[in-house]
Amino acid sequence: MNVYTPILVLGAIAAAFTVFSVVAASIIGPKRYNRAKLEAYECGIEPTPQPAGGGRFPVKYYLTAMLFIIFDIEIVFLYPWAVHFDSLGMFGLVEMLVFVALIGIAYAYDWRRGGLEWD
Repeated sequence: MNVYTPILVLGAIAAAFTVFSVVAASIIGPKRYNRAKLEAYECGIEPTPQPAGGGRFPVKYYLTAMLFIIFDIEIVFLYPWAVHFDSLGMFGLVEMLVFVALIGIAYAYDWRRGGLEWD
């Protein structure tokens, strides 16, 4: 248990600071609410009404999200492979080449479908 004591103390300090900051801000902070402050803020653009079901997103949104997920997954798997590259030998090299080829196919698909176009 002595090994985890510094981690628990740091977590308790972080939680206490968080609670203190939120409570202090609500007590000390100004309370001048008006109509403009209570509206949703969208980078200075007036919000447009949306249909009841939410509205449709363009396919490019999903293609861009898929591209980010592909590269995140690639990095998650490349890092441990790079750390243990020497011990994996030829098997690890071939497996990583297959993995990078599959990632390349997904990237090519996204590129072909227009996921990299920003119009």
